[in-house]
Amino acid sequence: MLTTYIRTAMRRAKYEMLPDDGTFYGEIPGFQGVYANADTLDVCRDELEEILEGWILFRVSRNLPLPVDTQSPSRRHRRRVVGPRPATSGH
Repeated sequence: MLTTYIRTAMRRAKYEMLPDDGTFYGEIPGFQGVYANADTLDVCRDELEEILEGWILFRVSRNLPLPVDTQSPSRRHRRRVVGPRPATSGH
């Protein structure tokens, strides 16, 4: 469950290369204070995941809420209504 939560949150991560020094900055929208900065994108991703793990543990230890909407819109289960088709006139 925790692994799935972390993976889902990491899919929301946004990265950018900073123009002033060429390092990479990453953050996860909706996770205040969860960000990383590193020389390469791979290291930035790894650091961001470590910071996310620590952030989750801290919030759980303090009984603070965690963001619950971590699924991307394309992965959310969509409700499908199934029923009879409307009658059409034969005209």
